[in-house]
Parts: sequence; C-alpha cells; structure tokens
Amino acid sequence: MNKFNMGKRGYLEISFGWLFALIVGAFILFLAIYFSIKLIGIGQQESDLKTGKELGIILSPLEIGSESVKSNYVTFPVETRIYASCDEEGGFGKQLIKISQKSFNKWTDTDERVGFLNKYFFSEEPIEGKKFYVFSKPFYFPFKVADVMILTSDEKTYCFTDAPEDIERELLNINQKNFLVNNCTKNSIKICFGAGNCDIEVNYNEGDYEEDSRGYVEKKGEVVYFIGDASMYGAIFADKEIYECQIKRFMKRTEMLAKLYEDKASFVSRVDCNSALELTALANQAKSLESSNDLNGIYLTVKDIKEKNELALCKLW
Repeated sequence: MNKFNMGKRGYLEISFGWLFALIVGAFILFLAIYFSIKLIGIGQQESDLKTGKELGIILSPLEIGSESVKSNYVTFPVETRIYASCDEEGGFGKQLIKISQKSFNKWTDTDERVGFLNKYFFSEEPIEGKKFYVFSKPFYFPFKVADVMILTSDEKTYCFTDAPEDIERELLNINQKNFLVNNCTKNSIKICFGAGNCDIEVNYNEGDYEEDSRGYVEKKGEVVYFIGDASMYGAIFADKEIYECQIKRFMKRTEMLAKLYEDKASFVSRVDCNSALELTALANQAKSLESSNDLNGIYLTVKDIKEKNELALCKLW
C-alpha cells in the first residue's frame, strides 16, 4: 500500500513538472511570437516612412524648369496606398505623405507622415495600386509659383471629353496611359468640359493664355474654383479639402515671391527701370485668400501685373 502511494505521488510529481514546463514553454513561445510581430510591425512602419521620404525625393526631377508639362511613373513591388495630404499651417505649409503597404495580406499602418515644404501633390486620399503616374505642370500667378503635381494610380482611367483643343493636344502629347481623350471606356472616370452626364464637370472659360483660363470644377456635389490650366488639373484630381489647402499654400508662396519681386523692382528703379507693378497689392490679396473662390477677386491684379511686366523695359521675371 505504501509503495503504491509513493509511486502514485512520484507519478503526480512528474506530471506536474511536465505541465509546468509546458506552461512556461508556451508562455515563452507566446512572448517570442508577440515580440517578433511587434518588431516586424516596427520594422514595417520604418520601411513605410522611408518609402514615403524616398517617394518625395524620386519625384523631385518632375519639378519643371523650362518645360510646360512633364509626366512619369513610379512602381512599387507590393500593393501600396499613398496618402498625400496637406497641412496649411506654418510659413509655407507642408506636403504630407504616408505610405501603407500590404504585408502578409494586411495593410500596414502608421500615424507618422513625412513632410515636404516644396511639394504640392493634388490627388484623392488615398490612392491605391502598384504603379502610380505623376503629371506635373507649373502654376503661374503671374510669375511661376510652384509645380502642380497630379498623382494617380494606373488602376483608374480618366477620360476627357469635349476639352479645348490646347488641352486635348497637351494630354495626347504627354501620352499618360491612364488618360484618355474622347475615346472613353466603360469603367473610365468621365471628365466633361461643359454640360454632360459625367463624373466630373469642368466649367472652362478660355483666356488669351492658358494661365488666364478661369472657371470651376464640380464633382461629388462639391465645387472648387481655378485660374490657369495647372490649377484646373489640380481641381479635377484632388479631393476638395486637399485642393483648397494646396491653393492656400500656393498663396503663401505667392505672397513671399511678390515681396521679393517688389524688392527687385526697387533695385532696378535705381537705373531708371520703373516697373510700376502692383506687387504689394498682390501680396496682400494672396495673404487674405480664404478659399479658391477668392482667386477670381485676385485675377484682375494678376492679369494687370502680367501685362505690365511683359511690356516693361526691365522685366522682373
């Protein structure tokens, strides 16, 4: 009997030892898996931030010098979402970029965004795919302010119908694969110039120069206003919130450049080259802009400055 009890106790002690070892082993394994996942997540977040910064650097060559328009593309090895948002706070505001990529069939996520002071992306948020097109065009007001950069995914096709001849020619010349002119497909997003059953409607008033074109774009029941073909493209492709923010950033830059050209005008006036441009008025109007609708109120000042500078003996730009 005693022998049986001692054996039974030994058996129970061995079983408890194994059970304890299994529990500890399972806990250690859980911790190993947990911290591995956390490290992978942290590593992926760092990778997303690095990719966002690299995207801004890669697209720098698309900033235009003497050309009027430029288009190119960037490809990622995995499904990618680009969040190109805008922050108007501060001296010139910021272009913010966040990248999310598919990893193990899940989208990575981070609250961190990379900021650029000299980039102006106009897009929906987010855009998704592996291949992304970037179409850039300079914005003049009346001097060059910055480049409008249109960011789209090759997973969406846009079709322009009844556009003015100059715009049709420009779109055909850049040969961007997800831009169609008149020959719309069933699934393409239709952009109409004038009345029509389209996803996006452009009310376009042609001027003497493409920088003089004016009008508004209506989509998803919302309206934004533009001056010049560059901001027109921005109005077509960007979410309203992003578009309005970027226009405000453009006006911050316009204010600064107007003041610099005013200083230049004062300098050249010493050698009998009086420009007589209303640059201070332009700086004040740009500073007071509250929405894209206010662009129309600045238009006459911009047009007057442009015409006077072209006729001046000593041009400021």
